[in-house]
Formats: sequence, C-alpha cells, structure tokens
Amino acid sequence: MKTVLQSLICLCFLSTYAQQVSDSSQVFTINEQEYLEMRGANVMLAHDFYPESHQGGVGIIQNGIRVATNGDLRLEPTPGQWQPVPKVGERQVDRGNNEISVHMSYPDPSKNRKGFNPIEYPDLNMEYDLRIIPEGKSFRIVVDLEQPLPEEWVGKVGMNIELFPGILFGKSYYMNDEFGIFNLQANGPGFYNEDGEFELEPMATGNELVIVPEDEKQTLKIENLKDNELQLLDGRAMHSNGWFIVRSLVPADVTDNAIEWLVTPNAVEDFTYSPVVQVSQVGYHPAQQKVAVIETDKNDKNVQQAQLLRINEDGGTTAVKLENPSEWGNFLRYNYYQLDFTDVEEPGMYQVKYGDYKTEPFKISENVYKRNVWQPTLEYFLPVQMCHMLVNDRYKIWHGRCHLDDARMAPTDHNHFDGYIQGSETLTDYAPGKFVPGLNLGGWHDAGDFDLRVESQASTIQGLSHIYELFNIEYDNTSIDQDTKTVDILQPDGKADILQQIEHGALSVVGGYKALGRFYRGIIVPSLDQYILLGDPVNHSDGEPFDEAFGQENTTENVDWGRPRDQDDRWVFTEDNPRRELGAAAGLAATARALKDYNPELAQDSREIAEEVWNITETDNPLNKIELAVELLQTTGDQKYADFIVENRQLITENIERTGWIVGRALPQIDNKRFKKEVRDAVKEYLSVVQERERKTPYGLPYEPDIWGAGWGIQNFGVRQYFLHTGFPDIFPKDYMLHAMNFVLGVHPGVNTSSFASGVGSRSLTQAYGINRGDFSFTPGGIGSGTALIRPDFPELLEWPFLWQQTEYVLGGGTTDYLFLIIAADKLLNQQ
Repeated sequence: MKTVLQSLICLCFLSTYAQQVSDSSQVFTINEQEYLEMRGANVMLAHDFYPESHQGGVGIIQNGIRVATNGDLRLEPTPGQWQPVPKVGERQVDRGNNEISVHMSYPDPSKNRKGFNPIEYPDLNMEYDLRIIPEGKSFRIVVDLEQPLPEEWVGKVGMNIELFPGILFGKSYYMNDEFGIFNLQANGPGFYNEDGEFELEPMATGNELVIVPEDEKQTLKIENLKDNELQLLDGRAMHSNGWFIVRSLVPADVTDNAIEWLVTPNAVEDFTYSPVVQVSQVGYHPAQQKVAVIETDKNDKNVQQAQLLRINEDGGTTAVKLENPSEWGNFLRYNYYQLDFTDVEEPGMYQVKYGDYKTEPFKISENVYKRNVWQPTLEYFLPVQMCHMLVNDRYKIWHGRCHLDDARMAPTDHNHFDGYIQGSETLTDYAPGKFVPGLNLGGWHDAGDFDLRVESQASTIQGLSHIYELFNIEYDNTSIDQDTKTVDILQPDGKADILQQIEHGALSVVGGYKALGRFYRGIIVPSLDQYILLGDPVNHSDGEPFDEAFGQENTTENVDWGRPRDQDDRWVFTEDNPRRELGAAAGLAATARALKDYNPELAQDSREIAEEVWNITETDNPLNKIELAVELLQTTGDQKYADFIVENRQLITENIERTGWIVGRALPQIDNKRFKKEVRDAVKEYLSVVQERERKTPYGLPYEPDIWGAGWGIQNFGVRQYFLHTGFPDIFPKDYMLHAMNFVLGVHPGVNTSSFASGVGSRSLTQAYGINRGDFSFTPGGIGSGTALIRPDFPELLEWPFLWQQTEYVLGGGTTDYLFLIIAADKLLNQQ
C-alpha cells in the first residue's frame, strides 16, 4: 500500500512538473531584450556596467526586487570604489546553444590611471568569457579563462556576486552545516590579509548556500559545482557602502569551466506584480490637472475600479470618484492605467485606492505648495551644505567650522580620483603646493563629497537669483553670520534666507576669482581616506593652512603628498574650459542683480567679473556665450549683448531646445521683429517635439535615464518649460512644468513612490546619500537623483543610503530647480 501511494505521489509530482516545464513562463528563457526571463525572475548580463555602485555583471531580479548584482570575476574579496573592474565586451546572445555571454578582460585601458575616475590596475592581464545558461527554473554561471591564472594570482581572483543588504537584515541563511542571520552591522572577528588589508572571517563556507529559506519571495540557492568552496562574506568591513558577497576562488591551472555555479532564485508560482498607484505625495492645486498613474503587471488582466477617497474630518473616508481607469498601455516592463480626477476641486485630504493598494494621504488645496514643500530645502538642506561654517540645529550640530585651511594649489599633471585634472601648469601665479588665500569662505559642499565644484556653486547662485528676482521670496527662518561663520537653523535673523545663501555662494566664486585671477575648477581633499569620511567634515583637516614644508622654491619634489595632518589641506584645481567659465560668469551676472541692494560691493564684484570673462574668453562655439549674453543684457542693459544675440539667430533657432527658454527671457529687451519671429517659429516647431516625447510615457514627459536616476534632468526640463510657458504663453502650456514637478513628488515608475525631496510629502526619501548617510538618515529638503533604470526595463529606487545614482543630493540645478518648480507652480496656479 505504501509503495502504491508513493508511486501515485511521484506520478502526480512528475505530471505537475512536466506541466510547469511545458509552460515557458515557468522556466528561464532568453527574451527579446536579451536577458533570461521566467515569471517572477529575471537574470541580466552586462546590460549595465557601474560595478562601483552595485550595478553590472550578472544581476538577478526576483519577485519584483533586484536581489543580486555584480556577478563577475574580481581581484578582491570585497571590492569597493576605485578598485579594478574588467573591460566589458559586447554581449552575445546564442539562441541555438541557449546562452548569453560577454567577453571580459583586465585591465580596462580606458580607466587604467586615466579618465574621470582613474583606477590603478595591478600587473595582471586576464581575459575570460562570462556566460549565463538557463536550466529550467535555475541558471548556470560559467567562466571560461583564455589562459590559466598566473601563479601569483591564484587565491586572489574569484567569482563574486553581491546580495542587496537592505532586504536581508534579520533574515536567515544556511551554508551546508552552518547557519545564521544577516546582521545590521559588520561584526568580527577579522584579520589582516597578506596585502595588509582588513577582512572579516567568512560568515560561512561550503558548497551550497540558501538565502532566506523562510520567505518564498526571497529564497535563493547558489550551488558551486566545482571543488572550490563558496564563501559568504560581509562586504562592509572595509567599505561602509558594501553589500553581502558570495565568492569562490578561481582554481589554478584551469581554463574552461573555471567557475561553474547553479543559481536557483525561487519564483512565486504565477507571480504577479502587485499594482502600484503613483500620486503626488504632496497633493494638487484645485485648478491643476490631476492624474493618478496605476502600474500593473503585464500579466495582470484583472482591471479593477479605482476609487478617489476623501478623508472625512470625523473619521473614515467617502468615495467621491469610482470608475474603471483608462488604459494607457505598455511602458518599460509594466502596463499602465490612469485615473483622471482633475474635476475634483473640493479642498481636503484624499487617497486613491486600487485593489488592495491605497496611497498615502495627499492634499487638494489652493495652499498646497505654500508650506512644507520648498521651505525644507531653503531652511535645512542649503544651511547644512554650507562650507566653512558651524551649523547648529537646536540640540544638534550638523557640522563644525570646516576647511578653514583652504586651500593649496594642486600638483601639476595630476588626475585626481574624483575627476579633477590639473594640467602641466597651474594657470595662476601659485606654484603647486602653495597656499592660496581667500578660499576659506562661502560655498556649499556638493553632495556627500564635501568638494566645491565651480559649476555647482555658480548654478546654485544663478538659480537662487532667478527665484528671488521672479518671485520675491523674503522667507526668513535661519540665522547666518559670516563674521563668526555660524549658522542657526530655525532661528530667524531678520534677513531673507535666499539672499544670504546667494551671498554665501558668491563669496566662494568671487573670492576664488579674485585670488586666482580666474575661476577655480574645484576644491577637494587630496586623499582617499579623507574623501570617504562619513561624519563631520571638520575632521578632514586641522583647520590651519600649511605652506612651510615646501621651502623657498615651492616645488613638489621633496613632498610626500600623502602625509597626514601637516598636509591635510584641500587642493584647488584650475583648468582652461571656456564653456564652464562662461557658465560660471552667467551665474555671477544673475547674482549681481539679486545682491545689488543686499550686498552692493559683492554685487559689483560679480558684475565686473562676469563682464571681464565675457571680454577675455574665446570659444569656438558662440552658443556657449548665449546664456551669459542674456544675463548681462538683463543686468547691464548694454545693447552690445542684444546685438550678439541677434547676430547668432541662426544658431539659436537651430538649437532652440537648448536656447529657446534662455532667449525668451531677453525678448522684451530686443528690438528686432525678424529675430523675434524666427525664434517664435522655432519654438512652435519645438512644441511638437515635446508633445511627441510626452506621449512616450504615462507621466506626460520623457523618462530615459542612463545609469543615474532622471530626477534632476526632469526638474531642469520643468524649469525650462516654465520659461517657455512664460516667454511664449500662447505656444507652450504650463502642463509640462507641472508634470515634471509631480514626477519628483511621487508620480514616477516603480514600487517606491517616494517624493525625491527628503522630508517632503507623506512619503519621501528617508535614507539618502548625504553627509549623514552613515547613519542611514537624510537631510530635510535634499533632492535625490531619483528612480534609476536597471537596464533594459526595471525602474528602481531602493531604500538604501549608499546608492549615489539613486539617492545622492547635489548642489546646482539638482537643488535650485526643485525650489524653482514648487514656487513657480504656486505662483502660476494662484494667479488664476
């Protein structure tokens, strides 16, 4: 009886298995977008290549979440940024043999000690093929070397794959007879390897790893089919932004199948992505177009009614709209619907419900943008980013008076690890290593890097100046004292905060120009251990300028640039870059208008420098001077700038996407009917381009990110649309500007519908790449880059503070464009 019962069970299992295998959605196949697809799981190979930020190699998306990435050969157990990465060849899809492969090699000549982020490669030449091969519900990762590893590299080169920590903390793993949980923090014991680098003992070793067996949505099995063992490592020992890593070493004297893993990501049967409703986390003005975007699985045919719920004052909700949403169609990997509730104008708090999904509460009100939306950026983020200042916030100090020893001239012929390149000359009277006075005031730290890039400083003061000029923002909630270098958040001092911030940025840009006789390229710490600092930047240096060790000749021959403390001052870089210099001058020209009454002397300096740069800067492309011409025309009224603009009307009209929004501001000061007509005609043609792009996404604007999230670019698109609307109101509507604002506030693809502006709206980025990212925290009013695209079709915004391509804050347009959009929307919508 028992044997018969077992036979029946076995036959039933085999029948079920055969049925599942016959359904192509239940096994891995190669799809048209060149990755392995099974319902509930996807495996990409070399669609992205950004390994220093956990994006590249073999990547796994499991039940709607990216769980693993960077599957590739690496030279370190737990590599970080600026460590060797392979050169990636062209991905090959062999449907006959049912595999996807890519040819890889070390070193990458384009990165080896050159390029934007140079990498120092060791003396190793290695070429190999990395393959992924579907096998039912599993897939193999296979590495074939062209030559066996050199003897000295045996035991150092290994196959790595990184596991995203943010969804693993507190969950379990098994590795043969070992088991445990994924801890919130990196724990010992540890040791120093033969290269003197600290490593943690492996969390577990064996030949079969099972991750999160208690949750079917996350269960992942990795089996090593060779004799070399698997190791489960904690990548956070050396790098705070590290992930958990599975690794096995490449054996000696092998080429074919040097690495062979079998990976099985458990896919929930008939997995269907749960619908997500995307609305502005802040809300809407009654007169504004209001469209909720509903994102659904492409296999989800169960269209349900959508409800707009009004939250009642005495509790509960009332459905004020109940209807089937209109189908928009396919975009990326999802199918989209829309609920248009533009006709609902009654003030109050609302939610949208679709199926089991209910949005966070949002507002419909004429005052929706008047408070708690743009103010956090002005009263928190900008003060926190202020360099050379002590920043107090009630019981907290964000940072001390930092970088008071700024700055020494950078060494010549030097390619800095963060993209600054100093040429063979300093282009100034200062020799390498000499202290440059006048640089220890003003400016904002750019993002989490604590550097001052001239373009970010200049574009910030330019954007703030436009905001003040157009909207007369006299908001005051911060005390800023330049004499004592002290900032007190949430303490008004009787002065407009925006003017004080413009002044702070101008002090750096103007001060640098007056000291150097030109704009600085940037000011940044010299060493990597300073650069990766998490915490108070006052600890970068001792605050005392150092200049004595160089002797009277001021040469660098007898200097160890890596010596600590006595040479911890930041470096100032220069460059010959006409386009950047003209852009910086445009920022100063706008600043001269904003500060003319608040700080007349600084305003005059700003104007004179902008005019000098106009006169002395030669460029092969007159387009590079258009923005400066417009700013100087508005600042000085000098007809020569209007003449220059008119003389270049053909270039302007042929590049109207780049120039139309800029030139439109100057048209009232240009007395030339032909020019105005040609510009208007070009703008009309450009409108059709924008309309075509609008139709490509359900969000009413273009979303085409590369590696980084598209939020900052969309913000800038919105600002340009404002100027096109106000400059040509009979041609361009304000809708595109408002679509851009809504995108940033939550109407964007993916399961994470957070506002990109931290602390703004019902749901926002509360883990972001700012100066306090090491605390898994955020800075109110900082604006992240936003939802990135894991190519080719997966939108992602992870709850994780170390992914700069998704959650980093920056200065420049990344900050001021957001302020501009919110304030402009309030003004435009309340003019009606």
